[in-house]
Amino acid sequence: METTRHDTATVYVVSDGAVALHEHDGLGKWLPPGGHVDRDELPHEAGLREVREETGLDADLVAERDDIGSATVEALPKPRHFQLADVNVHEDFVGHQHVDLVYYARADTRDIDPGEGEQSADAWRWFTAADLEATDALDPDVAEIGRRAIETVAE
Repeated sequence: METTRHDTATVYVVSDGAVALHEHDGLGKWLPPGGHVDRDELPHEAGLREVREETGLDADLVAERDDIGSATVEALPKPRHFQLADVNVHEDFVGHQHVDLVYYARADTRDIDPGEGEQSADAWRWFTAADLEATDALDPDVAEIGRRAIETVAE
């Protein structure tokens, strides 16, 4: 069987020492905002769009850019992590994967106000580093990246 792969962007949004995660309806996992990169989008733009749609937050990326460019080359914000996520797993093959560019961002408020058609604000929770460490409700990568995002944004 052939594995289908889609490009995605995920953003760990930090505000006042905590990261925003929601319990994803379809997957039953705690995850940060993120989703598919549209054909006309760059990955970091898709990530920020997903943040706005899913949380209502206007976040600012905390990302480095290379200092190399030209009239026809622009340096883009660098993701903090680059991951391959199995989405549709079967007994003998993986049917769907996400090639995920993971960013960190800062928000000035914790007021979650999702857009129409998104999960309600009640699905979201702000996790401090201590919360991330104290719970076993999160996948290990989500907890570790959340902790690193909090640490990085605080710098």
